[in-house]
Amino acid sequence: MKGYRIRFVRHGITEANADGRYIGVTDLPLSADGIKQLYEKREKLDYQSVQKVYTSPLRRCTQTADILFNGAYTAELGLLAEMDFGDFENKTPEQLSGLPEYKKWLEGGLDNPPPNGETARNVVNRCYEAMNIIISDMMYEGFTTAAVVTHGGIIMNMLSCFGMPKMRPMDYRCDFGEGFEIMVTASMWQRSDAFELLGRYPYPPENEEEQCETD
Repeated sequence: MKGYRIRFVRHGITEANADGRYIGVTDLPLSADGIKQLYEKREKLDYQSVQKVYTSPLRRCTQTADILFNGAYTAELGLLAEMDFGDFENKTPEQLSGLPEYKKWLEGGLDNPPPNGETARNVVNRCYEAMNIIISDMMYEGFTTAAVVTHGGIIMNMLSCFGMPKMRPMDYRCDFGEGFEIMVTASMWQRSDAFELLGRYPYPPENEEEQCETD
């Protein structure tokens, strides 16, 4: 059975990320520091090439894909966009801390959205639809490797809901420009709505791997 390797990568830093603001559907570009950091990571770490890149349509993701997977066959997928934080967009936790609706939202739950925002249930449903499209497209194209450049919240939801072994969403937190690699087969996804977590991504430099093996 053919296996498909998919690498999930979080976008680079924006000014809003640096400020600690909630940024979902607000379409901000990478900051100058975010661009610099991605180029430095591309030089230091092993991202390897992939046959196709699926990316959120938001600029911080498309820019990240252009830097890390320059020249790769790329497709934007709206389902990979970050959660819509509604009235909390572009605000910091400090700005929201006294609001009862913010305290209610922090209680969590699949059907407890921010005011005028998106529910976690809808995000999970979007993640499932996105995986269906990506796996089907890879099968149709005959591709076995792909990258998904998206948002931290999407990665945490995607992997905690469908990844094996099961872990908490916060276990899938990752730095900007980094993420996780998974392996999935068509039968695994069709039978169990699941994929196998292989580890963190990108890979360390080859000489660093060799050093670890000999230590």
